Order: sequence, then C-alpha cells, then structure tokens
Amino acid sequence: MSERGTGTEAGARPADPAAGPPPLPASAPAPPLLPAPGAGPEGPLSPGTAPGTESGEAPRLGSFLARAAAATAVLTVLGAVLGLVRDQAIARYFGASDASDAFLIAWTVPEMAATLLIEDGMALLLVPAFSLALTRRAEAGKTLGSDPVRDLVAATLPRLFLLLSGGAALLIAGAPWVVGVLAPGLADPRLAVDCTRLTAVTVLTFGITGYFSAALRAHRSFLPPAGVYVAYNLGIIGMTLALHSVWGVRAAAVGVAVGSALMILTQLPMFLRLVPLARPRLRRFGRPGRRAARTAPLLGFAVLAPVVLFVVSRQSQVLVERFLASTLPAGAISHLNYAQKVAQMPMVLSLMICTVTFPVVAQAMAAGDREKARLRVERDLALAGMVVLLGTAVVLGYAPQIIEVLFQRGAFDVADTDSTAQVMRVYALGLLGHCLVGALSRPFFSSGRPTWFPAFAMGTGLLVTMGAGYALTYRFGVDGIATANAIGISTTALLLLMGLGTRVVPIRTRAVALSLGRLTGASLAAGAAGWACAPLVADPVLSLAAGCLLVPAVFFLSGLALRSPEVVSLLALTRRRFLDGR
Repeated sequence: MSERGTGTEAGARPADPAAGPPPLPASAPAPPLLPAPGAGPEGPLSPGTAPGTESGEAPRLGSFLARAAAATAVLTVLGAVLGLVRDQAIARYFGASDASDAFLIAWTVPEMAATLLIEDGMALLLVPAFSLALTRRAEAGKTLGSDPVRDLVAATLPRLFLLLSGGAALLIAGAPWVVGVLAPGLADPRLAVDCTRLTAVTVLTFGITGYFSAALRAHRSFLPPAGVYVAYNLGIIGMTLALHSVWGVRAAAVGVAVGSALMILTQLPMFLRLVPLARPRLRRFGRPGRRAARTAPLLGFAVLAPVVLFVVSRQSQVLVERFLASTLPAGAISHLNYAQKVAQMPMVLSLMICTVTFPVVAQAMAAGDREKARLRVERDLALAGMVVLLGTAVVLGYAPQIIEVLFQRGAFDVADTDSTAQVMRVYALGLLGHCLVGALSRPFFSSGRPTWFPAFAMGTGLLVTMGAGYALTYRFGVDGIATANAIGISTTALLLLMGLGTRVVPIRTRAVALSLGRLTGASLAAGAAGWACAPLVADPVLSLAAGCLLVPAVFFLSGLALRSPEVVSLLALTRRRFLDGR
C-alpha cells in the first residue's frame, strides 16, 4: 500500500502511536493480548479525538496497519492459490515420480533463496536500515546536500548486484556437486542438475526482489511486495503449461527463472517512485547522508553474520528432510513437498500480521520505546497464534479431503493422496512452532544491533531435527521426517520465546505462553471434531465446505470454554461492529 493511502509523503516521519498503558502491578491479572473492543492495535481509541492530534495518532496508524494487513493478506492468498495451481500442474503432468523429485531437488535453490533474500534475511537487515535512513532524512529536512536514503541505495545495491551475480554463476557451475550433496541417493542425477542450473538465476533475481521489498515496506508501501508471488507463480504456471510436452519437467524450472524476473518488474515502478536514485540539487553542507549510509546496520558484519546464520539454519530444515527422503522410495520427496506446501498456508497468512507491523517495531526500538514495542509484539503473537492454530485445526480434521480436492487427478492417484494427507497431519503439529519462529525473530533483529541468540536457537532446533530424523526415518518413513521437523522447530520457538523477554523486548512470557496454550487446546478440540465428522460426507468438496464451518465454530466455542481472552475479545469486537453496522 503506497503512501497515497496513508496521508503522508514518502520519507516523512510516520506518526508515533499513543503510548501504551503503564505496567500492571505484579498482583494484577494479565490483560488480554488482543485489544479490547473499541481499541486500536496500538492502544485504546479516543472517540472524541480527531485524527492527527497526539492521542489520535494511534487509531490512525492502527487503521492503516489493519488496511495494509488486509490488502497484504488478500494478495498473499491469491499468490498461495496460484501456488496451489502451480503444484497441481506439476502433480498432473509429472505425479510423484523421478521427474518431480528431480525438480523438487532443484526447487531447493529458490526455496533457500526466497527465505534468505526475500522473506527473512534481506528484510531483517534492510527494513531497519531503511527505517534509520528515513528517520535521518526527516530529522535533517532539506538542509543536507545528500539524501540518506539515496546514499544507502548507492552504497549497497550495486555491491549486492555483483555479489549475487557471482553467487548465481558459481551455483550454475557447481550444480552437479549441489545435487550430490542434497540428494546423494538419486540413481540418475542429470535431470536434477539441469533443473538446478535453470533455477540458479533466482539467487540474483530474488536478491533484487528482496531489496526492493524491504525498501518499499520501510516506506509503508506494502502492495507491490505482497504481489511478487502472484507474478512468480504465474510465470511458472505459464511455462509449465506451454512447454511441458517439449521440455518435460525442465519447463517448470524455466518458469521459476521467468517468474523470478516478473517479481522484480512488479516492484520496480513503485521503487523508482519512492526511492531517490538521482542526486538532489540542493546546497551542500557536507556529506552526512553518505556517512549515515556507511554506518547503517546493514553494512556491519557483526549484524549480517547472525542474520545469515539464522536464516540458513532455518531453511536447512528442508535440506535435512530431503536428504533423508532421498533414501526412501521414489515419490517420498514429492509427498513431503505437497504436504508441507499446503500445511504451511495458515502459517504464511498468520505471519502477514508481523510483516506489516515489523517497521513499527523497528522504529519503536530505534527510538528506545520498549513499552510500545512490547505491546506490539504481544498483540502480534496473539493474532498470529490464533490464525495459525485455527488453520492447524482445519488441516488436522480435513487433510485427506484437502489433498484430494487439490491434487488427486492425472498421475497423482489415491495412494499419493493417502500418503500426502498423513504427512500433512504430522506437519500440522509444528505449525505453531513455525509461526512463532517467524514472529519472534523479527523483534530480535529490529534494533539493528548484533544478536546471536536467534542463530543459537535455530541451530539447536536444527540439531534436534537431524537427531530425531535419523532416529525416526528408518522406522516411520516420511511420517518420521515430518515428526522430526515438528519437534525441531518447536524447540526453536520455545527458546526464542524464553529469550526474547530477557534480551530484547520485555514481553510477558508467562501471559503469552498461557494464551497460546488455551488457543492450542481449542485447536485440538476443533481438529478432533473435524477428524470425526469429515468421513460422514462422502463428497470431498462438500465435506471440506462443511468443515470450513464446523472447525471455526468448535474452535471459538472451545476458546470461550477455556476462557481464552483473545477469543473473548475478538468475538466481542465482532459483535460490536456487527451491531454498529446494523
């Protein structure tokens, strides 16, 4: 969402939300982590205060964040739907076979690149850097001969382009070695090598995409970054449909390269509009803007190293899974991939909340307002947890119906549906952990200061995944791999939750844990109800449609029975808005 929708000019200092309530005495009960009815995301509304006044800034920012999150969620859902269409096309033409396994091994490259360069790594580094540059620009006004934002771009973008180009070239040359490391059990790795060379271009294109996304989000422009996966999946779908009969599964790999280029083009117009690339013609009073760029958090190795290590360790969960699955019968990697892609959709949607609010947390930490950061983080955890646990209940209850509706056609048969659905249910047990890792990592890196704790927590979880995977895969196959993933990522989430309050943001760890525990109980009850009722309707489409009504109803009723303050607050807010609208 561009600044036209916010009432501020690009680069202007965003309005500070109203300060939160003072800390409660130790004996006072913890309030709900969601705002009470009539409260905005940053604090209680003041009905008599006009927007723009000091106490009216919170509602205005809260309203903007809500609109931005909603618009981002819509585009994210559209991108996810197209991702399912992409997976359906691959499943239809190649099934769960040696060809699809070869493509999915090559798919490891864009998966790793997306996490490092778009979703986590680049954002964790660059959103704070651009936020700092925007703050310095607003403080200095137009008395400088150099724009801090322009100087940051000039100091980083050309170097990043050269670095990523070299990385892509090395990956193309070393594709046989990469495939040998990722999947040593393949009988014939030549197809996987060809696909890996085609997807290697994403090292460059995803890096530029992530750079543009971070810059635009720091400028409070969320729509172009949210639309990149729509363009990406359209490229893959188009190439697969057009060329599968000629190039086989290589057509999908070509689509990865084409779609990644479309991601850049989706953001380029807004980037050129908001980020100054030409030197302004102003009177020069020195070069503090360039000095600001050189001292930006992005350029410090002490900050860069822990972010990279954290992101690589996180994505290495997938590498461990595929390494172990390569020793299983053909199709195991495909079953894991389809199950993971569908099961993680609730997690992706839940993290949209944290994506939109990350610049707010970064600015609060930069200003030293730890109380505002605490309130924002706690509310983000509550909202994200509610979304992902509701989605977990749907997956637990209706996994076979979901897979049958989405994939069971062409070469993807009933046996593939049964295997994938079973794996997806196991994956669902780790969805809350995945969500919390994504939500909790952002506050750790929001201040731009070196912090190794997230990398330590992620590394510990990775070791747990590896150990559990080796112990369980031989006996339980792909189900053992999915179980190891859930155990490892949950370990990381627990460590991050325990460490955040003492190291970065003083969140109320006990209150957050209690809230998530109640929501987990509601999720398990709703999932069990769906599991019991799903077979009662033979048609998978009708069964799934009924489940989309049954599971949320049981979830919210169970939340009320367990006295979850988030469920109570949300239902009260919904009821009030319904009555006001009526």
